[in-house]
Amino acid sequence: FVSDFSKAMSQAGTSQFQEVIRQELEYSMKVELDKILATASSHELEHTKKDLEGFKKLFHRFLQEKGPSVDWGKIQRPPEDSIQPYEKIKARGLPDNIASVLNKLVVVKLNGGLGTSMGCKGPKSLIGVRNENTFLDLTVQQIEHLNKSYNTDVPLVLMNSFNTDDDTKKILQKYSHSRVKIYTFNQSRYPRINKETLLPIAKDVSYSGENTECWYPPGHGDIYASFYNSGLLDNLIAEGKEYIFVSNIDNLGATVDLYILNHLMNPPNGKRCEFVMEVTNKTRADVKGGTLTQYENKLRLVEIAQVPKAHVDEFKSVSKFKIFNTNNLWIALSAIKRLQEKNAIDMEIIVNPKTLDGGLNVIQLETAVGAAIKSFENSLGINVPRSRFLPVKTTSDLLLVMSNLYSLNAGSLTMSEKREFPTVPLVKLGSSFTKVQDYLRRFESIPDMLELDHLTVSGDVTFGKNVSLKGTVIIIANHGDRIDIPAGAVLENKIVSGNLRILDH
Repeated sequence: FVSDFSKAMSQAGTSQFQEVIRQELEYSMKVELDKILATASSHELEHTKKDLEGFKKLFHRFLQEKGPSVDWGKIQRPPEDSIQPYEKIKARGLPDNIASVLNKLVVVKLNGGLGTSMGCKGPKSLIGVRNENTFLDLTVQQIEHLNKSYNTDVPLVLMNSFNTDDDTKKILQKYSHSRVKIYTFNQSRYPRINKETLLPIAKDVSYSGENTECWYPPGHGDIYASFYNSGLLDNLIAEGKEYIFVSNIDNLGATVDLYILNHLMNPPNGKRCEFVMEVTNKTRADVKGGTLTQYENKLRLVEIAQVPKAHVDEFKSVSKFKIFNTNNLWIALSAIKRLQEKNAIDMEIIVNPKTLDGGLNVIQLETAVGAAIKSFENSLGINVPRSRFLPVKTTSDLLLVMSNLYSLNAGSLTMSEKREFPTVPLVKLGSSFTKVQDYLRRFESIPDMLELDHLTVSGDVTFGKNVSLKGTVIIIANHGDRIDIPAGAVLENKIVSGNLRILDH
């Protein structure tokens, strides 16, 4: 009994001690944020205040939460009817008045990211993807085609970050005569915090020059608060808009799907969904993608960062968790407004550690847009074809979408009919291809890839014009060697190594 009692006492002591530390950290943070706010000019004051308030809430929750936020024992497979096959939704067909349904829709693209991982300066959405067209060009072309075909008025909304806002707005001028109304709003700007002290590294509000590294956009989960704060949400509701379709601007498969939209607006059972997440079947390439599970009687998105270490392999298994989140989401505007006003949107915090150029370790607190699914009523997953998930994160992805595997029509990419099977080849380009400029320099023209299954390229390799790749092709230039694949070469099931010996695979 005595030992139990002392254990209980010491536990109480520990939790009290932790509570004191938490309060001290929160107080120190408040002091620092007040100092930063004091440096804001009158026109910056309002939005800086909102940003720092939002950050304070996030920081408070970060101090409260302990470790991975899912209890693995509570995770269940989602019930059958909570994830519908796309075929079933498509089979319902379309109503005659599809235009009136389309007029209730707003397309939102997440446009906060820079092209740094691909060696580009400026917004990622301005990287040329296909015939000089950028991600943004293709998006505008898709919606313009929709508006012309159905005589509708579907607007495009871009969620920019302080990193992408200026450059994006300059480019938008060229669409002033297109048949798409384009709106932008900015996501919040939060201070990065020192990993050791848990205090902001910024000393004032400025974010140019040497201060760029002090701030960050807090992930796309910030969409709910910043969309609401911008006033745009209310304006769109006043115009009679009812749903947004949200996706990453670098996902070229995320086009407006009329069947899903019809299912939302005219549900078969008469009860509308407030939140639909498009999921698709995992392949070996997607083992890290977030998955939909049933958790405490709600659909819940579980990301790899929330999984206890002992269960990571199980999480990655393709047999237990067969689907992953494409981040194509359909959300009711009225529900966002209601939940935002009740401060009832609950998203797990993602702690993203970074090391700055000078070697300082910082953390940034982020949230993910799909994690809010559990806060909405009557949520649904729809298992869509893989073709709706075509993200371009690397130059390996870029090679696929620039190739003859896809044809381009009105801004939409579709898999070529000449491809015998609908799966995408696995492409791994080595570090010599990481930056877009280097990648473009190494291909005189994009190879014919219609019959390709797998391509690995490593080292100093260049491709001449009209090269054709089929089956499995592996090209490895050893250190110091260079391999030039000659113009017109056809490589089928070949390993090319070292000194340009071409072997049968």
